Amino acid sequence: MITATKPAAVPVVPLRFSLPIGGVAGTSFKHEHLAAILAAGPQRGFFEVHAENYMGAGGPPHRALEAIRRDHPLSLHGVCMSIGGPQPLDKAHLARFRSLVARYQPAMVSEHLAWSTHETSFFNDLLPLPYTEATLRHVCDHIDQMQEVIRRPILLENPSTYLAFTGTTISETDFIRSVAERTGCGLLLDVNNVFVSATNHGFSALDYLADFPLSRIGEIHLAGHDEQADDDGEPLLIDSHDGPVADAVWKLFEIVVQRRGPVPTLIEWDSKIPDWPVLQAEAAAAQAILDRCGTAAAAEDRHAA
Repeated sequence: MITATKPAAVPVVPLRFSLPIGGVAGTSFKHEHLAAILAAGPQRGFFEVHAENYMGAGGPPHRALEAIRRDHPLSLHGVCMSIGGPQPLDKAHLARFRSLVARYQPAMVSEHLAWSTHETSFFNDLLPLPYTEATLRHVCDHIDQMQEVIRRPILLENPSTYLAFTGTTISETDFIRSVAERTGCGLLLDVNNVFVSATNHGFSALDYLADFPLSRIGEIHLAGHDEQADDDGEPLLIDSHDGPVADAVWKLFEIVVQRRGPVPTLIEWDSKIPDWPVLQAEAAAAQAILDRCGTAAAAEDRHAA
């Protein structure tokens, strides 16, 4: 007779703050900054981590994240679910993701509108997809599956792209709007991705944002990019996350917040990691815009009343 064993309980880090977290600025959590963050104590803001870095059962990564999580909200950002891929989602990966959500109770959970797997191969990149009805159906199916397994809505992030498919029949903003309407997911607007794609493909970032479903935004990302040139000498921007936010991206961010209102906003910085005060200063700049726009909106509401 075979006796089934009960799965080990997932440890849950207790909450010490209220949710939702509102219009606050946060930063990517990097282990290099752990000592400085803990020395400063609880502070306004939140931290975001890539889910795949914490899919082991324990060890130093989890001890560090638990220390951060006890006093700060957390955003869990997936980079390997391959939501845009044609194959079924990896059930083992999805189960590990669900365990992380249960363990850390993040304020936000997000993934990318991209793909990274093909048959048995995994590509360490977020690859673009053609925007067609067929793609729309399997993206929605995958998001429905993910949301059912983790038992909560996700935020879907718009991509940065470097090529476009001739078979595309739906604009990116219409595609994203349709996904959100069909699945009930929220959206993560990466403003730097908008600027990168607009520059690379020669369209207007302002027109893109005017057509983006801003009301569904649950989080915003800001990051630095690398300026290069293609073989024809035309500007080519790479979403590198290795430097400060560009002035043009700050301007687009303020336009979005003026229209949408303040929402949680993350400074992404994933390579060439600076000292903690540098990352803090970027977050403070984002917070100043969030606060300024929030105060202006509140004043308008009082005047209208």
